Amino acid sequence: MCTEECLRQATGARVTRRAALFGAAAAAGGRALSEPATAAAPASALTGPRRGLRDLTYPLTTTFPPFADGEEARRRTYVTIEDDGYYMQEWRLVEHTGTHVDAPGHFTAGGRLSPELTLEELIVPAVVVDIARKAAADPDAEVTVGDLRTFEHRYDRIPRGAAVLMYSGWGAKAGSTDAYRGTDADGVLHFPGFSADACEWLLEKRAVRSLGVDTLSIDPGRSEDFPVHLTLTGADRYGVENLANLGSVPRRGATIVVGLLPFEQGSGGQARVFAVW
Repeated sequence: MCTEECLRQATGARVTRRAALFGAAAAAGGRALSEPATAAAPASALTGPRRGLRDLTYPLTTTFPPFADGEEARRRTYVTIEDDGYYMQEWRLVEHTGTHVDAPGHFTAGGRLSPELTLEELIVPAVVVDIARKAAADPDAEVTVGDLRTFEHRYDRIPRGAAVLMYSGWGAKAGSTDAYRGTDADGVLHFPGFSADACEWLLEKRAVRSLGVDTLSIDPGRSEDFPVHLTLTGADRYGVENLANLGSVPRRGATIVVGLLPFEQGSGGQARVFAVW
Protein backbone atom coordinates (compact mmCIF):
# COMPACT_ATOMS: atom_id res chain seq x y z
CA MET A 1 0.00 0.00 0.00
CA CYS A 2 1.29 3.51 0.73
CA THR A 3 4.44 4.66 2.44
CA GLU A 4 4.72 8.05 4.16
CA GLU A 5 1.04 8.93 3.86
CA CYS A 6 -0.21 5.71 5.46
CA LEU A 7 2.34 5.84 8.22
CA ARG A 8 1.34 9.42 9.01
CA GLN A 9 -2.25 8.23 9.30
CA ALA A 10 -1.26 5.25 11.41
CA THR A 11 1.13 7.11 13.71
CA GLY A 12 -0.33 7.22 17.16
CA ALA A 13 -3.04 4.70 16.28
CA ARG A 14 -4.04 2.43 19.12
CA VAL A 15 -2.31 -0.94 18.98
CA THR A 16 -5.11 -3.43 18.61
CA ARG A 17 -5.51 -6.69 20.48
CA ARG A 18 -4.83 -8.52 17.24
CA ALA A 19 -1.56 -6.69 16.62
CA ALA A 20 -0.47 -7.33 20.20
CA LEU A 21 -1.42 -10.99 19.92
CA PHE A 22 0.59 -11.68 16.80
CA GLY A 23 3.24 -9.00 17.07
CA ALA A 24 4.84 -9.94 20.38
CA ALA A 25 6.66 -13.00 19.13
CA ALA A 26 7.97 -11.31 15.99
CA ALA A 27 9.16 -8.27 17.91
CA ALA A 28 11.13 -10.58 20.20
CA GLY A 29 12.90 -12.04 17.18
CA GLY A 30 10.82 -15.20 17.04
CA ARG A 31 8.46 -16.49 14.44
CA ALA A 32 4.75 -16.23 15.12
CA LEU A 33 2.78 -19.33 14.17
CA SER A 34 4.50 -21.78 11.86
CA GLU A 35 7.84 -21.45 10.15
CA PRO A 36 7.80 -20.76 6.37
CA ALA A 37 6.04 -23.58 4.56
CA THR A 38 9.11 -24.90 2.78
CA ALA A 39 7.28 -27.92 1.37
CA ALA A 40 4.05 -26.13 0.53
CA ALA A 41 4.60 -25.89 -3.23
CA PRO A 42 5.94 -29.10 -4.82
CA ALA A 43 8.46 -28.71 -7.59
CA SER A 44 6.08 -30.43 -9.99
CA ALA A 45 3.77 -27.43 -9.70
CA LEU A 46 6.31 -25.41 -11.65
CA THR A 47 8.23 -28.00 -13.64
CA GLY A 48 5.57 -30.57 -14.49
CA PRO A 49 2.73 -30.38 -17.03
CA ARG A 50 0.62 -27.26 -16.60
CA ARG A 51 -2.99 -26.59 -17.44
CA GLY A 52 -2.85 -22.87 -16.83
CA LEU A 53 -0.54 -19.91 -16.45
CA ARG A 54 -1.75 -16.41 -15.59
CA ASP A 55 0.14 -13.18 -15.08
CA LEU A 56 -1.21 -11.36 -12.02
CA THR A 57 0.94 -8.26 -12.50
CA TYR A 58 -0.04 -4.84 -13.76
CA PRO A 59 2.54 -3.20 -16.05
CA LEU A 60 4.43 -0.57 -14.09
CA THR A 61 3.33 2.78 -15.50
CA THR A 62 3.28 6.40 -14.44
CA THR A 63 -0.51 6.39 -14.61
CA PHE A 64 -1.34 3.41 -12.37
CA PRO A 65 -3.38 4.65 -9.38
CA PRO A 66 -1.25 5.24 -6.27
CA PHE A 67 -2.60 4.98 -2.73
CA ALA A 68 -2.01 8.69 -2.13
CA ASP A 69 -1.18 11.72 -4.24
CA GLY A 70 2.56 12.18 -4.64
CA GLU A 71 3.27 8.45 -4.75
CA GLU A 72 2.90 8.18 -8.52
CA ALA A 73 5.74 6.52 -10.41
CA ARG A 74 7.85 8.85 -12.53
CA ARG A 75 10.24 8.11 -15.36
CA ARG A 76 12.45 9.83 -17.87
CA THR A 77 14.69 8.76 -20.69
CA TYR A 78 18.21 8.52 -19.32
CA VAL A 79 20.16 7.69 -22.49
CA THR A 80 19.16 6.99 -26.10
CA ILE A 81 20.48 4.77 -28.84
CA GLU A 82 20.83 7.79 -31.09
CA ASP A 83 23.02 9.75 -28.65
CA ASP A 84 24.63 7.08 -26.50
CA GLY A 85 24.45 3.80 -28.39
CA TYR A 86 21.94 2.20 -26.03
CA TYR A 87 18.55 2.96 -24.47
CA MET A 88 17.81 3.21 -20.74
CA GLN A 89 15.27 4.88 -18.45
CA GLU A 90 15.45 6.35 -14.97
CA TRP A 91 12.53 5.69 -12.64
CA ARG A 92 11.42 7.35 -9.42
CA LEU A 93 9.39 4.88 -7.36
CA VAL A 94 8.04 4.28 -3.92
CA GLU A 95 8.15 0.60 -3.02
CA HIS A 96 4.37 0.33 -2.74
CA THR A 97 3.29 1.36 -6.23
CA GLY A 98 1.67 -1.00 -8.72
CA THR A 99 1.67 -4.74 -8.09
CA HIS A 100 3.83 -5.06 -5.01
CA VAL A 101 4.64 -6.82 -1.75
CA ASP A 102 4.32 -5.53 1.81
CA ALA A 103 7.18 -7.12 3.74
CA PRO A 104 6.77 -7.69 7.51
CA GLY A 105 8.95 -4.65 8.19
CA HIS A 106 6.47 -2.37 6.40
CA PHE A 107 4.32 -2.05 9.53
CA THR A 108 6.20 -4.00 12.20
CA ALA A 109 9.35 -2.53 13.72
CA GLY A 110 12.16 -5.05 13.42
CA GLY A 111 10.20 -7.13 10.95
CA ARG A 112 11.92 -8.84 8.06
CA LEU A 113 12.62 -6.78 4.96
CA SER A 114 12.47 -7.63 1.26
CA PRO A 115 15.83 -9.43 0.90
CA GLU A 116 14.99 -11.67 3.86
CA LEU A 117 11.87 -13.23 2.35
CA THR A 118 12.76 -16.68 1.08
CA LEU A 119 11.86 -18.37 -2.18
CA GLU A 120 10.01 -21.06 -0.23
CA GLU A 121 7.55 -18.54 1.13
CA LEU A 122 7.23 -16.65 -2.15
CA ILE A 123 6.16 -19.79 -4.05
CA VAL A 124 3.12 -21.22 -2.28
CA PRO A 125 -0.32 -22.72 -2.89
CA ALA A 126 -3.00 -20.13 -3.58
CA VAL A 127 -6.72 -19.96 -3.04
CA VAL A 128 -8.96 -17.24 -4.45
CA VAL A 129 -11.91 -16.04 -2.38
CA ASP A 130 -14.47 -14.41 -4.67
CA ILE A 131 -16.41 -11.50 -3.15
CA ALA A 132 -17.05 -9.73 -6.46
CA ARG A 133 -20.83 -9.82 -6.15
CA LYS A 134 -20.71 -8.38 -2.64
CA ALA A 135 -18.17 -5.73 -3.69
CA ALA A 136 -20.34 -4.65 -6.62
CA ALA A 137 -23.09 -3.80 -4.17
CA ASP A 138 -20.86 -2.36 -1.44
CA PRO A 139 -17.44 -0.78 -2.09
CA ASP A 140 -16.62 -1.25 1.60
CA ALA A 141 -17.10 -5.02 1.37
CA GLU A 142 -14.73 -7.20 3.37
CA VAL A 143 -13.63 -10.81 3.27
CA THR A 144 -15.20 -12.17 6.45
CA VAL A 145 -14.79 -15.37 8.43
CA GLY A 146 -18.17 -16.36 7.00
CA ASP A 147 -16.80 -15.97 3.47
CA LEU A 148 -13.86 -18.19 4.37
CA ARG A 149 -16.10 -20.87 5.85
CA THR A 150 -18.31 -20.75 2.77
CA PHE A 151 -15.22 -21.10 0.59
CA GLU A 152 -14.07 -24.17 2.52
CA HIS A 153 -17.52 -25.74 2.40
CA ARG A 154 -17.40 -25.54 -1.38
CA TYR A 155 -13.69 -26.00 -2.17
CA ASP A 156 -12.26 -27.84 0.86
CA ARG A 157 -9.96 -26.64 3.62
CA ILE A 158 -7.52 -23.79 2.92
CA PRO A 159 -4.04 -25.36 2.85
CA ARG A 160 -1.55 -24.56 5.57
CA GLY A 161 1.05 -22.08 4.30
CA ALA A 162 -1.14 -20.84 1.46
CA ALA A 163 -1.62 -17.40 -0.02
CA VAL A 164 -5.26 -16.36 0.35
CA LEU A 165 -6.21 -13.97 -2.45
CA MET A 166 -9.28 -11.74 -2.50
CA TYR A 167 -10.99 -11.31 -5.86
CA SER A 168 -13.37 -8.34 -5.78
CA GLY A 169 -13.46 -7.41 -9.45
CA TRP A 170 -11.89 -4.07 -8.57
CA GLY A 171 -9.40 -4.34 -11.43
CA ALA A 172 -12.11 -3.06 -13.77
CA LYS A 173 -11.62 0.33 -12.11
CA ALA A 174 -7.81 0.47 -12.44
CA GLY A 175 -7.97 2.85 -15.40
CA SER A 176 -9.25 5.67 -13.16
CA THR A 177 -7.47 6.79 -10.01
CA ASP A 178 -10.67 8.20 -8.50
CA ALA A 179 -12.68 5.06 -9.23
CA TYR A 180 -9.94 2.69 -8.06
CA ARG A 181 -9.50 4.60 -4.81
CA GLY A 182 -13.24 5.10 -4.43
CA THR A 183 -12.64 8.54 -2.99
CA ASP A 184 -15.75 10.26 -1.62
CA ALA A 185 -16.44 13.97 -1.12
CA ASP A 186 -14.69 13.92 2.25
CA GLY A 187 -11.56 12.32 0.83
CA VAL A 188 -12.28 8.91 2.39
CA LEU A 189 -11.28 5.90 0.30
CA HIS A 190 -13.73 3.09 -0.40
CA PHE A 191 -12.55 -0.26 -1.75
CA PRO A 192 -12.72 -3.86 -0.51
CA GLY A 193 -10.19 -5.66 1.67
CA PHE A 194 -9.89 -8.30 4.37
CA SER A 195 -11.61 -7.90 7.71
CA ALA A 196 -9.40 -7.96 10.79
CA ASP A 197 -11.29 -11.01 12.09
CA ALA A 198 -10.71 -12.90 8.84
CA CYS A 199 -6.99 -12.14 8.95
CA GLU A 200 -6.77 -13.32 12.55
CA TRP A 201 -8.75 -16.48 11.76
CA LEU A 202 -6.52 -17.35 8.80
CA LEU A 203 -3.39 -16.94 10.90
CA GLU A 204 -4.68 -18.83 13.92
CA LYS A 205 -6.66 -21.59 12.20
CA ARG A 206 -4.89 -22.06 8.87
CA ALA A 207 -1.34 -20.67 9.41
CA VAL A 208 -1.45 -18.92 6.03
CA ARG A 209 1.68 -17.48 4.49
CA SER A 210 0.25 -14.42 2.74
CA LEU A 211 -2.81 -12.34 1.93
CA GLY A 212 -3.32 -10.80 -1.50
CA VAL A 213 -5.87 -8.41 -2.98
CA ASP A 214 -6.91 -6.87 -6.29
CA THR A 215 -7.15 -3.45 -4.62
CA LEU A 216 -4.76 -0.86 -3.19
CA SER A 217 -4.59 -2.37 0.29
CA ILE A 218 -5.24 -5.57 2.23
CA ASP A 219 -7.16 -3.35 4.65
CA PRO A 220 -10.41 -1.88 3.29
CA GLY A 221 -10.03 1.62 1.91
CA ARG A 222 -11.88 3.34 4.75
CA SER A 223 -9.62 1.82 7.42
CA GLU A 224 -7.81 4.36 9.57
CA ASP A 225 -5.65 2.15 11.79
CA PHE A 226 -4.77 -0.70 9.36
CA PRO A 227 -5.43 -3.68 11.68
CA VAL A 228 -4.93 -6.25 8.91
CA HIS A 229 -1.48 -4.85 8.10
CA LEU A 230 -0.54 -4.76 11.78
CA THR A 231 -1.75 -8.29 12.43
CA LEU A 232 -0.33 -9.86 9.27
CA THR A 233 3.11 -8.26 9.42
CA GLY A 234 3.22 -8.72 13.19
CA ALA A 235 2.87 -12.45 12.51
CA ASP A 236 5.88 -12.30 10.14
CA ARG A 237 3.69 -12.71 7.06
CA TYR A 238 3.58 -10.60 3.91
CA GLY A 239 0.88 -9.05 1.76
CA VAL A 240 0.52 -8.60 -1.99
CA GLU A 241 -1.51 -5.70 -3.37
CA ASN A 242 -2.84 -4.61 -6.77
CA LEU A 243 -3.04 -8.10 -8.22
CA ALA A 244 -4.51 -8.44 -11.71
CA ASN A 245 -6.52 -11.19 -13.40
CA LEU A 246 -7.57 -13.06 -10.24
CA GLY A 247 -10.92 -13.81 -11.80
CA SER A 248 -9.28 -16.23 -14.21
CA VAL A 249 -7.34 -18.19 -11.57
CA PRO A 250 -8.88 -21.41 -10.15
CA ARG A 251 -10.41 -20.93 -6.74
CA ARG A 252 -8.19 -23.72 -5.46
CA GLY A 253 -5.29 -25.70 -6.93
CA ALA A 254 -3.01 -22.96 -8.25
CA THR A 255 0.47 -22.07 -7.09
CA ILE A 256 1.43 -18.40 -6.83
CA VAL A 257 4.95 -17.22 -7.63
CA VAL A 258 5.84 -13.81 -6.17
CA GLY A 259 8.95 -12.44 -7.89
CA LEU A 260 9.73 -9.76 -5.32
CA LEU A 261 12.59 -7.38 -6.10
CA PRO A 262 14.95 -7.63 -3.09
CA PHE A 263 15.47 -3.91 -2.54
CA GLU A 264 18.15 -3.19 0.03
CA GLN A 265 16.35 -2.48 3.33
CA GLY A 266 13.11 -2.74 1.40
CA SER A 267 9.78 -2.41 3.20
CA GLY A 268 8.41 -4.38 0.26
CA GLY A 269 8.59 -3.63 -3.41
CA GLN A 270 7.44 -4.27 -6.91
CA ALA A 271 7.00 -7.89 -7.95
CA ARG A 272 6.22 -9.94 -11.04
CA VAL A 273 3.49 -12.24 -9.77
CA PHE A 274 1.99 -15.16 -11.63
CA ALA A 275 -0.09 -18.25 -10.99
CA VAL A 276 0.38 -21.74 -12.42
CA TRP A 277 -1.93 -24.74 -12.21
